[in-house]
Amino acid sequence: MLFEPLNHRSLHLRNRVVMSPMTRNRAIVANTPNALMAEYYGQRAGAGLIVTEGTSPSPNGLGYPRIPGLFNDAQVRGWKAVTDAVHARGGRIFVQLMHTGRITHVANLPAGAEVVGPTAEVCPGEIYTDALGMQSFSTPRAMTDGDIAHAVSEFAHAARLAVEAGFDGVELHAANGYLVEQFLNANVNRRTDGYGGSNAGRNRFALEVVRAMIGAIGADRVGVRLSPDGIFNSTGSFPGLEAQYGELVRELSALKIIYLHVLDHAAMGAPPVPDGLKASLRRAFDGVFVLAGGFDTVSAERALAEKRADLVAFGRPFLANPDLVERLQLNAKLNAPDPSTFYVPGPKGYTDYPSLAQASAR
Repeated sequence: MLFEPLNHRSLHLRNRVVMSPMTRNRAIVANTPNALMAEYYGQRAGAGLIVTEGTSPSPNGLGYPRIPGLFNDAQVRGWKAVTDAVHARGGRIFVQLMHTGRITHVANLPAGAEVVGPTAEVCPGEIYTDALGMQSFSTPRAMTDGDIAHAVSEFAHAARLAVEAGFDGVELHAANGYLVEQFLNANVNRRTDGYGGSNAGRNRFALEVVRAMIGAIGADRVGVRLSPDGIFNSTGSFPGLEAQYGELVRELSALKIIYLHVLDHAAMGAPPVPDGLKASLRRAFDGVFVLAGGFDTVSAERALAEKRADLVAFGRPFLANPDLVERLQLNAKLNAPDPSTFYVPGPKGYTDYPSLAQASAR
């Protein structure tokens, strides 16, 4: 089933393999996509669907060095070269919109931007900066209602720019402890106003963003990624999580978004997302359901056959294998990724991994 097409409403994919969003830090000039990034994504167009690396809808959301944005004309032009490269090879591509919120240091932000979050609580830990090396996370400013409304409008604007840039849709990154999950997670969101204090309050920001993006580009072009029970960026489980996420997903289903993407980091050492929770979210969502987290061909086929997912996302295997789908079909050996090149500028460990055809020609 992994290599069979999927057709659901406006989503037409030639196989059920999704390339997961993965930060690669190659947008070296003004957080703008470039020719190297177009080459990278074009190489991987054999995926049924590519979801790009996290891309900020706001200068305030550029938490890491050299991550791309999507809030100005130059970035639209840069991304247009990426989407053209993917579409020329028959691929489909969504941009993941990721606002990092409190997960940053001011040295990573452009002039005039600021660190914001649901509260003024600092995230424990450190983050890399090009200018100063490792630094403690900066103190965020607690967002006012006006700040929240502005952030919602930034997501909607980025969604419109995504369509202008040629993307087939957008994925809202509501996972991994970034701004949207900072509002969702009770360990981070300690607000007592209408954006916290209850399941509905914590879900409110995410749903307002989704509604705004749907209003901008239509529900058929909007997906959402969640990581319930994740621990990244000081999130973690909390009492009532399953009930809250059930409410959230039922609302997302009612909004008719095109897919829900659920991430389980157990393969990377995090506590697993309970199978019962994933199954309950699957039942709650009437649309394309994507599972991600440590899959290989056998486990992906099993997930599809058992109807636990409609699509399966692969992450690190795509880093080192531009022709991953072909390799999975042929049960061919995979190139091993080089972790030392994951987040550094340049083509090494980015666009220079050989395809099967290139390897056989050597």
